[in-house]
Amino acid sequence: MSKSETQPSFSDTVLRIRVGIGGWNFAPWRDNFYPDALPQHLELPYASRRVTAIEINSTYYGMQKPATFAKWREATPEGFMFSLKASRYATNRRVLAEAGDSIARFVDSGIAELGDKLGPIVWQFAPTKQFDAPDFEAFLALLPQQIDGRRLRHVVDVRHDSFMTPAFLALTHRYGIATVFTDSDDYPSFVDPAADFIYARLMRSDSHIDTGYTAEALQAWKRRACIWADGGQPDDVPTIEAAAPAVQKETREVFLYFINGAKEKAPAAAQALRQLLGFAPLAWPPA
Repeated sequence: MSKSETQPSFSDTVLRIRVGIGGWNFAPWRDNFYPDALPQHLELPYASRRVTAIEINSTYYGMQKPATFAKWREATPEGFMFSLKASRYATNRRVLAEAGDSIARFVDSGIAELGDKLGPIVWQFAPTKQFDAPDFEAFLALLPQQIDGRRLRHVVDVRHDSFMTPAFLALTHRYGIATVFTDSDDYPSFVDPAADFIYARLMRSDSHIDTGYTAEALQAWKRRACIWADGGQPDDVPTIEAAAPAVQKETREVFLYFINGAKEKAPAAAQALRQLLGFAPLAWPPA
């Protein structure tokens, strides 16, 4: 990263918090996020200098080439990170225990080309997929722990109420897997305080608010993110058990994605929260 792209020093707490959006190719963003007449091939370089992480959705629908992952890596600044939604062919199946080949094809598709910019891998399940403990455990056991000597971090995004049981978390804890916190009324919404990192998908942006979220809501997310990063658990975020025991980790990395809802407002929300955390955009164009 060039000197023009360096950030001032921050507390260790803030540096453990990543704020991002889903993807970077979204037509409405060309009117309210990207500079006028910015070529489409520069959208990723620009976006990655306004947020610190991007969740990639295209990997859910089809395989990307190793050269594509390498291109994404080279287009983004030092310290940036990508979360990848894993292949739907692994998660959208009746018998999860039979997903081994699909999992291997995805992991071996070239994701290692992202290097240090490879963030958590998101395994998203259909809203109709119900919790079946033996089959789900068989799936978790198939997830590889590393690739090319690099530890892989997995997070599961479950969307059926049957997963809201301590038996589900007992399995994720056993295999060292995190769970997605989805801030939405449409899907189960809970945080696992015992996870090594927090992965939150914030889906309540409002098209009538310039920043997608009110100033009060953004302040609340700043507070929660800082508590998570310091190893604690906010008292206003739901857990599976009504009176979940307090869990204090030493520290955590936190991923907050403004995604879905009024998607056109996602970049504004992410940038507003980053500003509250004390970050400024990196220089554009980069030196």
